[in-house]
Amino acid sequence: MAVEVKIGISDSPREVTVASTLTSDEAYAEVEAALSGKAQLLSLTDDKGARYLIPITKIAYVEVGGAENRRVGFGAV
Repeated sequence: MAVEVKIGISDSPREVTVASTLTSDEAYAEVEAALSGKAQLLSLTDDKGARYLIPITKIAYVEVGGAENRRVGFGAV
């Protein structure tokens, strides 16, 4: 199951959203390791293979949650 990671960037009105193939626990561990000072960058790869590098000094907040299945159309309930 994919997980959605939302990252708030300081001094930016938009957030970065990454749909990763990691589990929720794995994504949380990656974020926690980066924010603990072991690395200067948070590195994530999305489900399409795009790579994201975010400097930890610019991270305002991180939300790790399950990705939603988006429903399209009038019959989707």
